[in-house]
Amino acid sequence: MITIISSTNRPGSSTLKLAKYYQQQLQAKGAEAGLLSLEQLPANLLQTDLYGNRSPEFEVIQHIITQTDKFLFIIPEYNGSYPGVLKVFVDACTFPESFYEKKAALVGISSGKYGNIRGIDHFTGVCHYVHLNVMSLKLHIASINKEFDDNGQLISADTLKFTNEQIDKFIAF
Repeated sequence: MITIISSTNRPGSSTLKLAKYYQQQLQAKGAEAGLLSLEQLPANLLQTDLYGNRSPEFEVIQHIITQTDKFLFIIPEYNGSYPGVLKVFVDACTFPESFYEKKAALVGISSGKYGNIRGIDHFTGVCHYVHLNVMSLKLHIASINKEFDDNGQLISADTLKFTNEQIDKFIAF
């Protein structure tokens, strides 16, 4: 099973919009793809779930993560890197069963012109540390606020081409 992680807890984010797009495309190609937005994390995650005191809300999320074979992380740029909530999420997940020897694809997005290149590089290091195998084709989508039509569909020909290529390779990965 593939789980798409919308890697921010910001309400109404472009990250979630792109995650939903990827989910539609993966499902259209016959892949089972669930979606987890970090908006769904328990508000008290820092106090309850980081150090073994599992909340019932996080147990549901942990079950999804444990059952997942492949992850697709949509990661917005926050201050030249990835969101802190993504690191807290990874830290709260049990080790090794959450990520060890599983597979991942990474997509960086930003409202600027670099598509979170540095953040994807930083998060790749975290993935390697927890033995999460990262697919070599990583996308960096710049000016994300200009990428969607009113129905949440991508409109740039280049972005459509590269996301489709990544999806095909990720299914085969």
